[in-house]
Amino acid sequence: MRKWIVLSAAAALVSACASGGGQRQGGPAADALYTELDAAAEAYVAALAAGTGGDGEDARSAAARRILDIATRCQATAGCDAGRVIGTYDALLARATGAGAAGDEFVVVDDEPEAAGESPIVADLPSAGRSVALLKGRDLRELIVLNEPMKAALTEWLTWMRPQLITTWVNYQYMRQLMWPEYERAGLPEALLFGILAKESGGRVHAVSRAGAAGPLQFMPATGRRFGLGTDPAFDTRFDPQLATRANVAYLEERFAELNNNLELALAAYNGGEGRVGRLARENPGRDFWDPRVFAQLPAETRDYVPFVMAAAWLFLNARDYGLEFPRIPEAEPVVLALQKPTTINELAICLGDTGNRDGWFRVLRNLNPRYQTTTPLEAGTHLRVPPRVAALYRQHCLEGQRARMASELAAARKPAVPAAAARSGGARSYTVRPGDNLSAIARRHQCSVDRLARANGLRAPYPIRPGQTLRLDGCGR
Repeated sequence: MRKWIVLSAAAALVSACASGGGQRQGGPAADALYTELDAAAEAYVAALAAGTGGDGEDARSAAARRILDIATRCQATAGCDAGRVIGTYDALLARATGAGAAGDEFVVVDDEPEAAGESPIVADLPSAGRSVALLKGRDLRELIVLNEPMKAALTEWLTWMRPQLITTWVNYQYMRQLMWPEYERAGLPEALLFGILAKESGGRVHAVSRAGAAGPLQFMPATGRRFGLGTDPAFDTRFDPQLATRANVAYLEERFAELNNNLELALAAYNGGEGRVGRLARENPGRDFWDPRVFAQLPAETRDYVPFVMAAAWLFLNARDYGLEFPRIPEAEPVVLALQKPTTINELAICLGDTGNRDGWFRVLRNLNPRYQTTTPLEAGTHLRVPPRVAALYRQHCLEGQRARMASELAAARKPAVPAAAARSGGARSYTVRPGDNLSAIARRHQCSVDRLARANGLRAPYPIRPGQTLRLDGCGR
């Protein structure tokens, strides 16, 4: 467990971070790295004092990159405390974002010892163990190379994308018993599943991309059909977390067989298409994803995608080394709740409140019960997957009483609808978004530009839309 202590001078930050609040340990190699850390921290503080813009920004970025490089080397140096280095980095970020008062500096002090490199998943989840890290019998940590693109991705995850990483963790914990067994049976590492989930959807089961990829693991319609998804006429099974994970496993196994078990190339194929990656592998035998002759021929999105997935997997396995604390989710494994009266997902989310979940239970209900739209009437006797806490809250607040009545009234409210005749007289038409749609495809289908369609509906890039949403087709040809 780490806590922040406020000191009054910039020099105190550098001194205390270097010493860890006490005697240095680790030998000459570790001491040399701590000395480098002193200098990098001093450079960062000086750049911060110089203000934003121009040379100050460049100097601060260079110092930050230097600290992350020191952290990487520290992990490979016997006796070096990587947590101290990353703690210094986090303290400097806190300073830069205004977490302390002017003139204050922050120092990380460990008040409880932590095992270096130990994953909270390995420590806390009953069915984890080494299987979270094994890929084809090899430890994933031995396969991941912390090169410059990986360090850049780690920086993104640990700064402005940190909330997305935490959100993915929370969402995944409630779906873990649906998704992880598919990886476990295939002998694939749980860390890899988490990395893909974090980059693809953040653990939101109903995510739909502009290109038409859908579900927690973002399958395109044609690829999904190849692996058994989307074939149910009543429900697009790309949104089912268990079935999507099963298809993801099958896809990766097929790519591993084709690409000689190369993890980076398999992930590149998942994002950029197996045809392109397979061709590059055949044209460049023995060369991996990072080889310039392969890397340079991949789309920019794929060049970013692979290190982002692998960096998220690395943080899953080494969270504590980077000052990353995933919240504990007690009793996350779902149980079956039989509804005792008619309701909707929206009504349930309102009456349940946010006891036990700061963000409320809407996303959890949606993720665990993807077949139901938020306003679909659910009859008494319908079975829903819910966490145990939700089952108790349901009995307490959703069956009778003031909150249950209020939730029913709110969920039944509808926005005023424009009569069809009035809509026709004004020349306006509408379209209801379907699963797999994106704004560009809808614009082509109805003979209008994306910009016009976006303006008519108050949308801004990247033009997010969702199934069930009604779009105005003002100015479209048909």
